Amino acid sequence: MDEQGAPFARDGRPVCDVCPSLRHPGGRFDVVERPSRTCPFDPATGHQFTAAGVPVCVHPDRVGLPAIPYATGGLPLPWQTPPPAEAGEAPAWVRAALTAAPPEACDAVIQQASAILLASDPGTDVGAVLRAALG
Repeated sequence: MDEQGAPFARDGRPVCDVCPSLRHPGGRFDVVERPSRTCPFDPATGHQFTAAGVPVCVHPDRVGLPAIPYATGGLPLPWQTPPPAEAGEAPAWVRAALTAAPPEACDAVIQQASAILLASDPGTDVGAVLRAALG
């Protein structure tokens, strides 16, 4: 869902000037809660890396992604995780996915959530559920 090779923070997220999200697509860098010894600052490049050389963002609130080792662990980004099978779990998934997703992925997330909710109960007011999830 993410454009191949396009920087993740191309949509105006309030990231630092040295954030790897300005140079790499989502999933090609890790996100941690805060700077630490496990991802030291490299004065030669001005960036932070894991011991394995994976770029690290140290401000999850600014980049809009939960603190997860996406690149190191080969983990999916929030909007790339499979949607839940249960309608009751859809609102939490929608909130997590849309909070992190770039604009071009949001439509697919909403369509998936709508399908789950309507499969569970065709009479569901999908708009009301989504508004409550994002409220």
